[in-house]
Amino acid sequence: MHWDVVAVKPLENYCIDVSLRDGSRGIFDMKPYLDLGIFQELRDPEYFNRVGIQFEAVTWPHGQDIAPATLYAHLKATANA
Repeated sequence: MHWDVVAVKPLENYCIDVSLRDGSRGIFDMKPYLDLGIFQELRDPEYFNRVGIQFEAVTWPHGQDIAPATLYAHLKATANA
């Protein structure tokens, strides 16, 4: 799909820089999720920085993920996008 993740990079302040298959690129702010269940583990900066891609979605090693549609809907465009 056009919103498949092709690259992700952790940034400061619990944000991630995301590039999508359709050429879109933007910043996704994870702070609103950090108080929710499984996402609380992401408060640890070392663990947060272990962000990756699995099945074209943003994921972390212990099962946290962001639905591609949610990611796409809330990306804030970067100056380079």
